[in-house]
Amino acid sequence: MKLRNKNILVTGANGMIAYQLIKLLKDKDCNLTLTDLHDEPKFWNDVKYIGGDLRSRQFSNSICKDQDIVFSLVGMKATPKISLETPASHSIPMNQFNSNIIESAFKNDVEWFLYTSSVGVYGPAEVFYEDNVWSTFPSKNDWYGGWAKRIGELSVEACMKEYHKKNCSIVRPANIYGEWDGFGDTSTAVSSLIKKGHSDDVLEVWGDGNQIRDFMYSEDTARGMIHMVENEVVEPVNLGSGVETTIRELATIISEYFNIELNFDDTKPSGDAKRIVSTELSESYGFKPQVSLKDGLHRTMDWYKEFANGL
Repeated sequence: MKLRNKNILVTGANGMIAYQLIKLLKDKDCNLTLTDLHDEPKFWNDVKYIGGDLRSRQFSNSICKDQDIVFSLVGMKATPKISLETPASHSIPMNQFNSNIIESAFKNDVEWFLYTSSVGVYGPAEVFYEDNVWSTFPSKNDWYGGWAKRIGELSVEACMKEYHKKNCSIVRPANIYGEWDGFGDTSTAVSSLIKKGHSDDVLEVWGDGNQIRDFMYSEDTARGMIHMVENEVVEPVNLGSGVETTIRELATIISEYFNIELNFDDTKPSGDAKRIVSTELSESYGFKPQVSLKDGLHRTMDWYKEFANGL
């Protein structure tokens, strides 16, 4: 599928991945429309932006009208703390966002729809394979967010069945980091360490640092999304770097960048020993990330040093 001259809607347009996605789509000569909850865009003031709440069916339907392709990046970050303390405030809006935009896209007969799921849909495992989702339950650390994303995937499948179409891509990104990540209450492991590295004299890391994860730069994630749409991939696909990285390796890059000491506190919880995604399927469709962890982290930290005071 060629994207040139297509009318393309990006939801969740003020988010980290959307920032990179929009940058890439602008180079493809698309007719872009952006939407998010906020009245004003966080970036890309030169692109059509319509602020609104996708929990409104009327707004969801109107924003999808005359669109050829919808990239649905709408979401709310869920940390273990959020899942424990305010699960309803996270999962209920997520279900509303997803159900409305998915149904509206089908009712407006869009050519293609991309749904952004998450590795939170998987149960505890060392390696996440696409076809293992329904054999287990989401992790207790991502219980509500994982189920919200699973319900979104089911909604996509239900609409394709009812409307007799095969026109949706579902992507499950790994641990994504990059510019415009959440550096506040919704900090991820990467953004939290960068924030500490920027402000502290010693980079304190929970656990022994031997935990293994798959980290992917947001630009590569956006590139993977476009790749799946252009190649009309209709089965759920993991998006990851395919590189196993320890938390120690991650923290070392960050501490060396800020020129501070590094300390591991093995009395604190460290999470699962290993959580990575299988990239065999995405590679079979010809997708490979382009940005190394070190390069991606340096880009992110360069940006954070410039924008930290405003975050």
